[in-house]
Amino acid sequence: MRILVSGAGVAGPVLAHWLIRYGFEVTVVERAPAPRRTGGHAVDLFRPAVDISEHMGVLDLIEERATGTTRMTVHPEGARGPVRADLSHLFGAVSRRHVEIMRDDLTEIYRATTRDDVEYVFDDSVTALSPDGEVRFEKGAPRRFDLVVGADGLHSVVRRLAFDASARRTEFIGAHFAVASLPDDPGVDGELLMHVGVGRTVGMYRARHLPDARALFLFRGLDPDACGPHDVPRQKELLREAFAGLHPRVDGWLDALDSTPAFYFDAISQLRMDTWSRGRVTLVGDAGYSPGPAVGGSTTLAVLGAYVLAGELARADGDHERAFPVYERIMAEPVRGSRASALSAAKTLVPASRAGVRGLARGARLISSLPPRPARALLRLTTGSGRLWDRVAVAAPAAPARFARG
Repeated sequence: MRILVSGAGVAGPVLAHWLIRYGFEVTVVERAPAPRRTGGHAVDLFRPAVDISEHMGVLDLIEERATGTTRMTVHPEGARGPVRADLSHLFGAVSRRHVEIMRDDLTEIYRATTRDDVEYVFDDSVTALSPDGEVRFEKGAPRRFDLVVGADGLHSVVRRLAFDASARRTEFIGAHFAVASLPDDPGVDGELLMHVGVGRTVGMYRARHLPDARALFLFRGLDPDACGPHDVPRQKELLREAFAGLHPRVDGWLDALDSTPAFYFDAISQLRMDTWSRGRVTLVGDAGYSPGPAVGGSTTLAVLGAYVLAGELARADGDHERAFPVYERIMAEPVRGSRASALSAAKTLVPASRAGVRGLARGARLISSLPPRPARALLRLTTGSGRLWDRVAVAAPAAPARFARG
């Protein structure tokens, strides 16, 4: 049984790993010309994704590539001094298992588990889908597949082709974010350095094995359609306007934007769909249920969704009419929880008032100083996200499907 997966980010290779294990034949198509090597930005793996990575046999590799960021220093705008917090305590209040890793490192580790068994086609993209399984590509010849899975992110091509506009809607949750690669700063070794003002937050961090650092910008006050997705000069201009005068250190980071080798800018939006499946096509990860990049735990959700989808296809012996509804039913609660957590996180991380700025700093210090159980209780009380991921059960891997590959 042949399955096409569109997207070689996080969800695509995880899905391919499990589908191959269960006896399916998998092709992954990716529009990027080659695997990305810029490092990307830091992503969080919470308990379900850590458990699944352990099942895949790659947890040791992931932990070896962890960023090593263990401390946070918050500089609230207008405050006399910074607030320091222990990041391990903060993340421990959300999930008992947690690893922070650069996104490109994670995708490389996941993809390596499939390199001998999965066909990867880079520099191409799906352009048309037919109900009988024929797929047309931008560059390659048409091919026929039994199933197609869109794992191609928030701006998914597969979603656009398979679902009409009324079935796929995004909701802007009030903020934008940007990530930039900047020259290394020895002062952020093992530390997340944050500057927080009303309607704007920026953090600088680095991974211990990379030669440069990353800056993550979050800010409010911009219309979601204020800038085209490919107008990078305008995006950088808007970023400079939003963060001007926050702090001299931040001004230096903004000055370095023109020479950054890697830059990403987008609105923080949630994807809301009544179903992620149509005929032979289904969606996984941000392509189907993005809770909001940078704030919603979307990487953990993508790993979990890929694992669940592959398992249900195996349990149904490839019968998508049985597997897809079960997959959606299992993922419904984690998706709802992630959406709620993202809305809360966006409000907390990008405070709308001076009181919110002070509250963010004080809350981080308090939670990091408490033992795990009281810290989770406080986080749940203030944000609703305490133990979100610890409540998600990860089933044991399924048995291989009963049909032969091919």
